[in-house]
Amino acid sequence: MSTTTTSSNEKTISPVNQRFRFNFQTYGLIIALVVIWAFFYIVTDGVYLSPQNFSNLFRQMTITAILSVGMVLVIVATHIDLSVGKLAGYISVVVAVLQARTWNQLLPGASPVLTTTLSVLIGLLVGTLYGVLQGYIIAVQRVPAFIVTLGSMWILNGLILVQTAGKTIPANQPLFSEIAQGYVSPTVGWIGAVVVAVLMFVLMFDGRRRKTRYGFSLPPLGMDLLKTGFFAALLFGYVFYVNKYSGVQNPVLLLAILVVIVTYISNNTKFGRYVYAIGGNREAARLSGINITANTFWIFVLMGFLCGVSGIVMASYVGYGTISAGQGYELFAIAACFLGGTSTLGGEGTIVGAMIGALIMASLTNGLQIMNFPAAWQYVVSGVVLVIAVLGDVYLKRNR
Repeated sequence: MSTTTTSSNEKTISPVNQRFRFNFQTYGLIIALVVIWAFFYIVTDGVYLSPQNFSNLFRQMTITAILSVGMVLVIVATHIDLSVGKLAGYISVVVAVLQARTWNQLLPGASPVLTTTLSVLIGLLVGTLYGVLQGYIIAVQRVPAFIVTLGSMWILNGLILVQTAGKTIPANQPLFSEIAQGYVSPTVGWIGAVVVAVLMFVLMFDGRRRKTRYGFSLPPLGMDLLKTGFFAALLFGYVFYVNKYSGVQNPVLLLAILVVIVTYISNNTKFGRYVYAIGGNREAARLSGINITANTFWIFVLMGFLCGVSGIVMASYVGYGTISAGQGYELFAIAACFLGGTSTLGGEGTIVGAMIGALIMASLTNGLQIMNFPAAWQYVVSGVVLVIAVLGDVYLKRNR
């Protein structure tokens, strides 16, 4: 009798409640973010959420967030990349050298548009080629990613010291600085927000259509509309608020474009689906005909490209190439992924979740800095938050 009652109760759980339970971690992250913002707003007498600091907060998170975009797929496929911070740092130094010395010698009198474009292209090329090299060693030669990327971290740290010769290299030319320090006009910001909001709804309906075609169960249409509308409202609220200062920041716009592209790739292409399949059950994926070697290779190529983007933004934001460039960024990128719900065992994780994780990490750091909290204790707080988040993730998965 009790078994029948239990089954009956399970059947009466509404689809809305089932969906809420499944996405509880995502909602929990948003609630945690709101709590963090409210706390710092109170203790800083409102300074924390002023338009200027709110704008700076999102700008500060972009470098780590860009690395996290690629790191999600790396971790989902059950790998790890410890070299991303130093690779981004090395690329920032390379770009700084190009801006400060190389173009003056090779292209004297060249326009800033040309030199900036060439610097960006070379930075992306260096990152991509390094990703090709690491991908080949890991995927084809089957050397564990942990060992390869740990060695790369040391190699790149040495290359940074060689390239800088222990000196700071300026990369603060006006046009190049606009990449990470500039803003788009309020009008362009609103146009971009509308376009992105429309794309969100288009992708939502396209996702429902695909699930119907392949026979997957669908959540209620009203719930999908509510969820998409909620994120669209957040987008419009963000644009409205930062326009009260100087507008949407260029690096945040770049990050948004990357998030949309990589999210689409991970959700709507064979490559993306194969990555999750490999992480979920490697042997089953192999027996299903998935080319694990090729997919692993392209994961690290994509990661290298994103390190190139991050390194360019880093050089533009800091304005210099330094001996400590990229120090510790790999840990913050990994932490953002885990904090955002990416499973430590692979097979699960979302780009959006990692972005929320990166924002939480940046929010903590920014708030503690405003409070003049000792730098050493900022690391302690960040570490405690990460461990609690992973414990929560383990608890939720165990109960699910």
